[in-house]
Amino acid sequence: MTALPDMTEVQIQRYARHIVLAEIGGVGQARLIAAKVLVIGAGGLGAPLLQYLAAAGIGTLGVIDDDTVDLSNLQRQVIHRTADIGTGKAESARRALGEINPEVTVHAHAERLTAANAERIIAGYDVVADGSDNFATRYLVNDTCYRLRKILVAAAILRFDGQLSTYKAFEGAGHPCLRCIFPEAPSEEAVPSCAQAGVLGALGGTLGSMQATEVVKEILGVGRSLSGRLLMYDALAASFDEMAIAKRANCPTCGGVHE
Repeated sequence: MTALPDMTEVQIQRYARHIVLAEIGGVGQARLIAAKVLVIGAGGLGAPLLQYLAAAGIGTLGVIDDDTVDLSNLQRQVIHRTADIGTGKAESARRALGEINPEVTVHAHAERLTAANAERIIAGYDVVADGSDNFATRYLVNDTCYRLRKILVAAAILRFDGQLSTYKAFEGAGHPCLRCIFPEAPSEEAVPSCAQAGVLGALGGTLGSMQATEVVKEILGVGRSLSGRLLMYDALAASFDEMAIAKRANCPTCGGVHE
């Protein structure tokens, strides 16, 4: 096991409210400082997710996004400023995270995640948090994390609704993957883009913050994991629902033939 870093007096003061939590303590905070987390997308979900992970002291954060900041993004992508319009989102996020916590190392991957680079990029991190907005990328991230045995915390938002789950199908029975729920991508009519259907800006903050919480829990090994459960949030009803997810024997990614 890699030795955990000793915390400085400044770090002890910065993370004092974590350290007094019995579930975290000094050892847990040191684990967060030693952790490496990759965030897919610096958009509506990635913005609050990255901010809270940096504030929590995740020692190394990666953000991959090949898009640039647009005026229409600012309604929900709170990591970016009006002055960042036209700047690459990955670089804009790196600037913002440096201001939140200069002790965090931020790797800005200003590129699109593809089958050609996914394994190379994801291999360098302990946990992956997916905030992408299309099923092609979600499937790619899911399949790559399964092959590399990386914990995946994935969220999605649209209109007034959000979903969140954790996937670690490599751990075997009881741990499904994304394709166990969605073996095939829904049609564009069934799941339109945010640009087509709209999205409540604050919804990204709700789901992105919850996503950050689940990432921290997985690093620390505390609480009940969302693996095997899909959490659904309806902002208009102010209600949460939960659905159990079964591992499918014929799943194209994690089915029995792959075990």
